[in-house]
Amino acid sequence: MVRAIEWRDTPRPMIRLIDQTLLPLEERYLEVTRVDDLVAAIASLAVRGAPALGAAGALGVVLAMHQGAEEGWSDLKLQAEIERIRVARPTAVNLAWGVDRVRGAVGAGVAAVLGLARGLVAEDEAANRHLSRLGADWILARTGREQVRVVTHCNTGALATTAWGTAYGIIHELHDRGNLGLVYADETRPLLQGARLTSWELHKDGIPHVVEADGAAASTILRGLVDVAIIGADRITANGDTANKVGSVALALACARAGIPFVVAAPSSTVDMTTKTGDHIVIEERDGDEVVTLGGRRLAPEGVRGFNPAFDVTPHDLIAAIVTEKGIVEPATAPDPELLAAVAG
Repeated sequence: MVRAIEWRDTPRPMIRLIDQTLLPLEERYLEVTRVDDLVAAIASLAVRGAPALGAAGALGVVLAMHQGAEEGWSDLKLQAEIERIRVARPTAVNLAWGVDRVRGAVGAGVAAVLGLARGLVAEDEAANRHLSRLGADWILARTGREQVRVVTHCNTGALATTAWGTAYGIIHELHDRGNLGLVYADETRPLLQGARLTSWELHKDGIPHVVEADGAAASTILRGLVDVAIIGADRITANGDTANKVGSVALALACARAGIPFVVAAPSSTVDMTTKTGDHIVIEERDGDEVVTLGGRRLAPEGVRGFNPAFDVTPHDLIAAIVTEKGIVEPATAPDPELLAAVAG
């Protein structure tokens, strides 16, 4: 299984990342030893996906402590560099969560912080595998089908987590059980994480799939070609609204019209009970050139600006199920904040 992010002690302390901007054409790893380079990797999406960003946050604190010791940082400087990691991407709650999980142990030394960070990584893989089993059980019971056809958006596999995957993990679980038909993987504009990353993982895992244009997804659903949509989340608010890669809400609307379940899968750490609704989620806007150029070549006329929100918010009443490793809630039919709190981190 590919490891998107891991800590290495030799030849020097580092975070080792697979550079996801180069996939599927090149499998290259980054050896990150400085905070500047980690923040750049997060911003460029060399590392991405909510759970993987949680690991990046926790391991980033360890990285900052090593660099601070080498360069003689003051405590104030160290905390400022840790905060730079924490806020490198605003929409995904897991990055800040990962930093906050270990930050309080800085005074106890590098070994203590690294131990907590490694524990977080191990917890994430275990959580992903458990939520995948729960999600597969729910989908098979809800659809009543022996062979389930799935549409998914963006990338939620091992590349987006510490291992296994969330929404992708459910797909993998269905495949391993012999209950998966065909997967429709949305290309996911503008950075094509579906075509580049999800398809790469599906191909490696021998899972039958096709890649479709984002604009085809609603029609695929309404034509009756799929039985369920399964996506991940970068933040789930207290009322059950979810933020995910832009284009996700279109799938939810189509599923509601077609009468098939729209399922969100994420670790419990993605549930943010301090954010009341999706209206309070900060939507990251990326460089418009990602929309109007491709591979360094301009697609739109010179002078035309791109509009590039990285995420959208799906209202809770369009979500059939939110799956975490702690259980399942059904916001569309039972929007109970207390139930959501029960499956939160």
